[in-house]
Amino acid sequence: MGAYGLVRINMELLPHAHSIFSPWLMLLGSIQIIYAASTSLGQRNLKKRIAYFSVSHMGFIIIGIGSISDTGLRFFSWREHVMIDYVFFILTKGGMAIPMPKIFTVFSILSMVSLALPGMSGFVAELMIFFEY
Repeated sequence: MGAYGLVRINMELLPHAHSIFSPWLMLLGSIQIIYAASTSLGQRNLKKRIAYFSVSHMGFIIIGIGSISDTGLRFFSWREHVMIDYVFFILTKGGMAIPMPKIFTVFSILSMVSLALPGMSGFVAELMIFFEY
C-alpha cells in the first residue's frame, strides 16, 4: 500500500516535488535494502527473518519508484490490467515466455516444485499431514 501511495500521490499529484526528492528516495531505498538484509541475518525467529527480508525487498520497489523511468515503474503498469480475461489472454499468447524464455522456464519449474505435486519436494510434507491423525 505504501508503494502504491508513493506512485499515486507523489508522482501524480506532486510530480515536481517527486522529481526533486527522487535522489533522496533512491538513497533511502538503498539504505533500507542493506540495513534490513543485514539485520535479518541476525534474527533467530523465522517469522522475524522473513519480515526483515520483506522490508529489504520493499527497498527495491522504492528505488524503482525513485528512478522515474519506465523500467523502474513497470510493476505498476499492471494496475490498468486487472481483468482476469486480459491477464489470461496475455498468459495464453506467450506472456513472459517470449521475451525471457530461460527465466520463464526456471520460474515455471520452481513454481511447480512449490505446489506440492507428486514427485516434487513439498509433496511428502503435505502428504504427512493426512497421516498425522
